[in-house]
Amino acid sequence: MKVNVHIPSSLSQITLGQYQKYLNIQENNTDEKFLAIKMIEIFCGLRGDMIMKMKAKSIRDITTILAEMFNDKPQLIKEFKLNGKTYGFIPKLEDMSFGEYIDLDTYIGDFENIHRAMNVLYRPIKQKHQDKYLIDDYTGDDPDKMKDMPMDAVLSSILFFYHLGMDLSQAMMNSLQEEEITLVQQQLLEESGDGINQFSVSLKEILEDLKISLN
Repeated sequence: MKVNVHIPSSLSQITLGQYQKYLNIQENNTDEKFLAIKMIEIFCGLRGDMIMKMKAKSIRDITTILAEMFNDKPQLIKEFKLNGKTYGFIPKLEDMSFGEYIDLDTYIGDFENIHRAMNVLYRPIKQKHQDKYLIDDYTGDDPDKMKDMPMDAVLSSILFFYHLGMDLSQAMMNSLQEEEITLVQQQLLEESGDGINQFSVSLKEILEDLKISLN
């Protein structure tokens, strides 16, 4: 039986939500045949009963294409379109607020909730001139919308922060310490110290889970 299959040509055509769904299934299953079916079902939008009617060679070819796609190491994606709006990567990391930093540090190492970290990093562009732009203020509202963002932007930001490493954490801590910090904020900073030190480690674990080589 001939089956028309739309195979994504790049990570920009795969959403974060799709990959989160696949990872969740992958964590609880080891059957390669079942995972191949779910991969095509999720990323190609094809029903399982239709996939079962396809040739075995076609299944292998499609899953190979999809798997190799995640070997890409995209440069930082600074802008993308989402639901009719243009989103931009936070222009100045050193200007990040205390609340933004805590949310980013909390969720960047947790792929199940990484859309919440992406909600900090990428926001609608409200003003732009040439290659410079301003983004909306961070509110933390509706993080689930980021599940529809393209996977190349997600992966590029993870790689960006991994290679930036502890320089980021130190820069943010210095920036926060230059401002007036309340007793409660100071306590939170001290309590989150271990988490901050694990920032790069968490990202490395995510990249390993995604089968992304760091060499």
